Amino acid sequence: MIPPPPPTLRLRLDTGALAHNWRALDAMSRPGRAGAAIKADCYGLGLDRCVPVLRDAGARDFFVAHWQEVMPALRHLAPEQIAVLHGPITAGEAGYARATGVRPVINSLLQARLWTQSGGGPCHLMVDTGINRLGLRPEELGDSAIAELEIDTLISHLACADEPGSAMTARQLAAFRAVCALLPHRRASLANSAGIASGAEFAFDLTRPGLALYGGVPHPALAGNIRQVAQPEAALIAVRKLAAGETVGYNATFTASREMRVGIVSMGYADGILRSWRGGAFRAQGCALPMLGTISMDMIVIDLTAAPELVEGDWAELPYDLPHASAHTGLSQYELLTTLGRRFG
Repeated sequence: MIPPPPPTLRLRLDTGALAHNWRALDAMSRPGRAGAAIKADCYGLGLDRCVPVLRDAGARDFFVAHWQEVMPALRHLAPEQIAVLHGPITAGEAGYARATGVRPVINSLLQARLWTQSGGGPCHLMVDTGINRLGLRPEELGDSAIAELEIDTLISHLACADEPGSAMTARQLAAFRAVCALLPHRRASLANSAGIASGAEFAFDLTRPGLALYGGVPHPALAGNIRQVAQPEAALIAVRKLAAGETVGYNATFTASREMRVGIVSMGYADGILRSWRGGAFRAQGCALPMLGTISMDMIVIDLTAAPELVEGDWAELPYDLPHASAHTGLSQYELLTTLGRRFG
């Protein structure tokens, strides 16, 4: 079969920046070590592209959310390096964890019993210190089902670490310290990306950065330490002229005030570039190329006035510095990464 032509979309990854970000976060995690959250296909940037970089940079502990994320991770990692955050809610999932050798994160008394009934072994335990998502409540920790567990890492998760000085973050730290004194465990882990930036007292033995690995800056103390990793780019699939008074795209939301040269790039909201990007600009040849009109599913019209020599087949990039993109679109930095579509080459 004839292979398809190259895509007119690409997601350029700066693997050097990815490795740098892990090393920077690892250094900030002292006296502990940094792991790596690789759930959601490494926050949308591609597990097969990112995990080898993180592993070779020095990461040893990796976190996924769903059981279906285990097999892709096993292509690059030893099973004991992989933790499944959602834990087993059926005997089949507990058996799968034992068969593969990955570490389940136990989040409830039900999961604790399922794990023990399956044969048990090393696991991680999530304790809720206030975020009220997954995790055992402190009053449940005296249950006999917890006493039977072989706890490798005792885990909790911060709710407001991206708000410097949050009283809730301090309360969660105190609550987690109390839990650590109560339960036998080999390691303790509290801090996410923003938690790492909150101070050395949050590091414990293991941190779990996610967003900051991939270029996000969820806390001011990380600014200057984190480098941009992802850069979406699209090819011009058409170049055309507009006459003064002509409109562009659905609902005719842009009207040309003069004759102008425009280009159509093969990128749209199906690729995660949602309509909240309206008013943004691509870049090529060092020039800003403003978006015109409404963003379509597969196309965006851009003003080529500043780069008149661009033609069909040339590439333009969408600046994707996450803090700035978040401020422009109103989307969180997490959403900007994880909504990127699957058509990028």
